Amino acid sequence: MENNKEKIVSYKDLIMWCKAKDLAVCIYKITEKFPREEIYGLTNQLRRAAVSIASNIAEGFRRKFPKEKCQFLRMAYGSAAEIDTQLIIAKELGYLNEGEYVKIIMSLEEIMKMINVVLLKLYP
Repeated sequence: MENNKEKIVSYKDLIMWCKAKDLAVCIYKITEKFPREEIYGLTNQLRRAAVSIASNIAEGFRRKFPKEKCQFLRMAYGSAAEIDTQLIIAKELGYLNEGEYVKIIMSLEEIMKMINVVLLKLYP
């Protein structure tokens, strides 16, 4: 799925999967500070969407046909858009400071760009 000089044999070899997994870990850590009443709200939604990005990249990698791969990458992209919206809300509620917000958004944007590049290669 990614053009790399080393042979990619697993989704774990994909840079975008590694970055998505790291993002999920980061979101888990940051949401630990959210208010307890958000455990079933923003905390849960952010965590599920973050795990979904890496999971859909992995599942798409294992699919045989380009159309199937694209379907899972689009789901990953959609989950990234969910996170973008949820982070804006969390920041406006004061659950994230500016530095935390910027760090996560920059990582999220990088992952979304990588997904777009792969989608364009699969379906130019």
